[in-house]
Formats: sequence, C-alpha cells, structure tokens
Amino acid sequence: MTTEGSAPAPEVLTMGRVGVDVYPLQVGVSLREVETFGKYLGGSPTNVAVAAARLGRSSAVITRTGADPFGLFIHDALRGYGVDDRHVTAVPGLPTPVTFCEIRPPEDFPLYFYRYPKAPDLEILPEELDLSAVAAAGLFWATATGLSAEPSRSAHLAAWRARARARHTVLDLDYRPMFWTDPREARDQVRGVLGHVTVAVGNLDEVEVATGTRKPYEAATALLEAGVELAVVKQGGGGVLGMTAGETVEVPPVPVEVVNGLGAGDAFGGALCHGLLEGWPLERTLRFANAAGAIVAGRLACAPAMPTVEEVLDVLGAAGTPAAPGGDRPDARRGGER
Repeated sequence: MTTEGSAPAPEVLTMGRVGVDVYPLQVGVSLREVETFGKYLGGSPTNVAVAAARLGRSSAVITRTGADPFGLFIHDALRGYGVDDRHVTAVPGLPTPVTFCEIRPPEDFPLYFYRYPKAPDLEILPEELDLSAVAAAGLFWATATGLSAEPSRSAHLAAWRARARARHTVLDLDYRPMFWTDPREARDQVRGVLGHVTVAVGNLDEVEVATGTRKPYEAATALLEAGVELAVVKQGGGGVLGMTAGETVEVPPVPVEVVNGLGAGDAFGGALCHGLLEGWPLERTLRFANAAGAIVAGRLACAPAMPTVEEVLDVLGAAGTPAAPGGDRPDARRGGER
C-alpha cells in the first residue's frame, strides 16, 4: 500500500516526542559530579520507531525539531537507524529539546527535561499531516504526551480520525507529570481519546492516571470498557499483563542486571509492534517484548541499544522460553538484515 505520490507506507509510523538524550558516562553519581556525556537520539515514540526498525520493520516518525544543529543530528540519527525522516520538520525559533539523566542502577534514573519555552514536537500542525500515510501505515503509535498542548492535541485527533480505528492503532499512555498542569487534566484527555485507538499500553503509574486504579486487572478491564481491543499493563518486576475481550495473559519478567532502565519501555514498544504485525499469539508477543525490554535495561543508552530479533530470541532461549511453537526460530533472517 502506498501513500499518494510517495513511497510505500511504513509498517510502523510513530508520532510525538523527539529530542537529544545526554547521558552521563559515569554511573552512580549525580550530574553535579559527571565529567563526560554521550549524545543520543531520544524521545519515546522516536525510540519505538528505532526499535521497530532494528527488528526489521520499515518505520517512520512524525515529529518536529528545532532549526538548529541538534535538529540536524536527529535527522542524521534517524537515517542511520533506518527510520524514514520525511515527516520530521523544523520549527524556527524553538530549540530542539535536550534531556539529561542520572544513572543510578538498579531503579533510580531521574530525568531532567529541557523543553523551553516549548518543545517543537508540540507544534505538530493538523494541516501539515500526511493523513494518507497515517491511514495506510501497518501500525500507528502515538503517546499521551502529544495531548498535553495545542496544536499537537488537535493533530493527534486529526490523525486518529484519519486512521478510523484501523487495526493496530496504539496509544502509549506515557504519563510524564512535568508535561501536565494536573494529573486530572491528563486523565480527561486520555479518556477522551481511548475510543479512537485499538491498543493501550502503560505501566502501573500510567494506567492509574488513565483509569483511576493501579490494580492491573481492574485497569485493563477499564481500558477495554473504554473501547480498546487490547490492554497491556507493564508491572515492572511483576511482569506484564495483556487482556482482550476473550483472553487474559500474564507473563513473568526476564531477569536482568539493570544498567539504565529508561529505554526498556521503548524497546518493549518496538517489539510489541513487531509481534502485533506478525500476528503472533498474545503470550508469545508479550514474552518477546519483555525480552527486548530486558536487553535494553542492561545497556547504557536507549536508541543505540535496541536489539535485533536474533538477540531477543537468544535471551528467550537462555531463559528457557521457546522462541516459537515447536522451538523454531522465526524471523532470525529479518533481525540480521540491519
């Protein structure tokens, strides 16, 4: 399927936050003491597109940067990871966002977002969207952060209307309190759009904002009642719950020595996209996504750390989880192509 007058529509199209992650190369100390940093592509939906590309999927991002060297770096990085950047445009007068973090394994990774006076990715305009690409994509992934300000909110609604609840329309609940004036505002916005999407994904904090409860089964049920067809609740050390109208699956976590947990959710997201597009059973998809997330949690950066299919299957095999019914290893060739 092709978009009008352009290249074939991507298998995975994401929309929303982008920026430059500046991560310390010294682990376990505060930013006050750090002396050297690494510069990486960042932004959750952007990292999901990278993760999907690493798994062999054609992917693209809809977002905006500043008209500055960091914005040019984002284009270079996307192309380097095999992600289509044709829908990434610049906003004059706004700087490309930069995010710093401290790395204090296993659970403390404070983030410092520099998105002032306003992030360019919140200036996505409805009238500039390639709605034919949105409608034609095999999977469309957006985040709740995109609902936190205009004109991004209207652009997301326009994209979902064009999508018309096509299969694999995913909302990452992605709640970041610093982007909202009040959690109740986030809850109202998310509840207002759940009827436009078929899949909702979030951790316990995020599903609580969306549904009012952090009890996994209650939250998943509430998401289904709001209109989604698949609810995925990430429970950290408690594993992952997936629920549809006819099936409930819970899979355990994959043990890992955590180095930096910040990119694990994006790796999970890219792997979830892969499993959904492959048409795998829910349990197999969640186990695959869990393993991808664990791999990235054991690495320093986010985008450069995204695994191949072969790496994920190796982790599943080491954990004693069959790669597929009968123990075969599908898609190993796909993962090795990049």
